[in-house]
Amino acid sequence: MHRSGFVNIIGRPNAGKSTLMNALVGERMSIITAKPQTTRHRILGLLSGEDFQIVFSDTPGVISDPSYRMQEMMNSAINTTFEDADLMIYLVDPKEQYTEDEPLVGKLRRLKAPLFLVINKVDATSKEQVAKIRKQFLKWVKPDQVMEISALKGKGVEELMEAIKSKLPEGPAYYPKDQLTDRPERFFVSEIIREQILEQYHQEIPYSTEVGIESFKEDTTRDGKPIVNISALIFVARRTQKPIIIGKGGSSIKKLGTAARKRIEDFLEQKVYLELHVKIRDGWRDNENELKRFGYDR
Repeated sequence: MHRSGFVNIIGRPNAGKSTLMNALVGERMSIITAKPQTTRHRILGLLSGEDFQIVFSDTPGVISDPSYRMQEMMNSAINTTFEDADLMIYLVDPKEQYTEDEPLVGKLRRLKAPLFLVINKVDATSKEQVAKIRKQFLKWVKPDQVMEISALKGKGVEELMEAIKSKLPEGPAYYPKDQLTDRPERFFVSEIIREQILEQYHQEIPYSTEVGIESFKEDTTRDGKPIVNISALIFVARRTQKPIIIGKGGSSIKKLGTAARKRIEDFLEQKVYLELHVKIRDGWRDNENELKRFGYDR
């Protein structure tokens, strides 16, 4: 018997959703930083075995009071997970304060698919806090299973995986068994660059930027070794942000390019030549056409 299904991971920003999916899939599918709202798109990570296929879904953290059209579209990506879930994982950070009117709690009550309440970061939280959050949520929702894990340390991840497999319905493989994700290499390259922007810049700058890949060409060097030539555009929302990205004498963008290139080389497992340019797209976060171009309508 072959089992398969969509296992969707939802929760607040910074609950550890991307870290968990990467741990479950065994590959670095989603970028991770300490900053909230790092994940902007719904990303599928595929895990296949001889008799199963799990389609994991990493989602943006739910934003209770969206300030931009972009954030509204990020919330829409979360809403779609309630439509196709064969199993829902609601990831909770026990250090956070939750209330019964939490945006997702009402939806979880109406969820028809099995629900796992997964309490993350137990390695960095007191047993009292974990017990308190567990008791709270058991009053509000009726999960099929409650599990305590540390996605970062790998604690409880194997047990969670076995519990997931036991809940998968019988079904066919939705994707080729050797496929790891539904996204192309270009997408992950743009995400790696955006990850480095989140790491290296402060305040509003990382949240005002988007990355587009202008060209992605496999080539050879003069001595015949393979190389990938990549040209990427960093879009900023205001004119004043462009010089901040570039830095004095180009120092900041050079540092960004070096860090991103190293990460891209690790990802592609080959030499990379990376060119970065900055363009101004006034108010792109509220521009429907620009957002579609950046893939927010997927």
